[in-house]
Amino acid sequence: MSFSPLRTIDLFSGAGGLALGFQEARCGYEPIFAVEIEGAAARTFKANFGCEVVDGPIQNVLRFPDAEVIVGGPPCQGFSPLGRDRDPASRALLNELWQEYLRAVRQVMPLAFVIENVPEFQKSEQFEMLVKALKRERKLRHYKFDYGVLNAADYGVPQRRRRGLLIATLDRQPTWPPPPTHGPDSPKQRPYVTVRDAIGDLPRRPTGHDLHIGRNPRPESVERYKAIPAGGNRFDLMHKRPDLTPACWANKPTGTTDVFGRLWWDKPALTIRTEFFKPEKGRFLHPSAHRPITHREAARLQGFPDWFQFEGSKIEIARQIGNAVPPPLATAVAKHLRKTIDG
Repeated sequence: MSFSPLRTIDLFSGAGGLALGFQEARCGYEPIFAVEIEGAAARTFKANFGCEVVDGPIQNVLRFPDAEVIVGGPPCQGFSPLGRDRDPASRALLNELWQEYLRAVRQVMPLAFVIENVPEFQKSEQFEMLVKALKRERKLRHYKFDYGVLNAADYGVPQRRRRGLLIATLDRQPTWPPPPTHGPDSPKQRPYVTVRDAIGDLPRRPTGHDLHIGRNPRPESVERYKAIPAGGNRFDLMHKRPDLTPACWANKPTGTTDVFGRLWWDKPALTIRTEFFKPEKGRFLHPSAHRPITHREAARLQGFPDWFQFEGSKIEIARQIGNAVPPPLATAVAKHLRKTIDG
């Protein structure tokens, strides 16, 4: 089937998870312009999509090119529970960057746009202001919209990751949500993609090549890893090896069950964050090897194909992987949006 091309602008683009998902939908989306403030992520976007990329603050972009679709995820650190220790002034600035997104919409007046963020954004005062703007402003009220929270695992991502999305189309009411393609119960859906499906073919020992790279843990850390069974966490360490349990954990017998957690082979992963190489930050231990997951494994659990080219240092690439929208989730949104645009 042939589709008329739809030029896309990607704002706050990161490495390009949204852009890749829209491109992989194979229904006419063509990235022509992107804006990303982090230099390494901007280079990654440029390397994979070849379009013009502005490496800098979106406030510096005075004019946006003509396009049919705008996509993007305004920074979420100001809304995420993980960002509440930020400086209040910094958080306030991040919280208001959605207004720059709407500035682009007013200028371009695309056929459709998609805003992605953490679920908490949709419960915020800032989101209420955004919705009011869409309903009341002369130019913006031509857009019909809907929104909600999607779980990436329901759309073929080997990871349980909840993201808030708003989709809007010019003079047409979009339906919501995109039909889930994966799930445990419906015969119309495929089974969830598991950790084994995503990374089971990779060598247990990191090769040091093609992002299959790992930390060099101390012997004490390896002994801690060995105490964690499949699906286990720091409480198993406290029970089995109290001599290796950090005092801060020993003195806190309750709390999150994901810290120092080991993944399950036959379930989707939990949310892959920017510091997935630190097991003390979450459920990031390999299902059977005594180590944290590698960059390649994290990228696959996000839904990135191996051919996707990441630019930057190991820390910068990890940040790009953890911050990205899982491409298969974006693909499902892209296909659903195309049907609305085409009527």
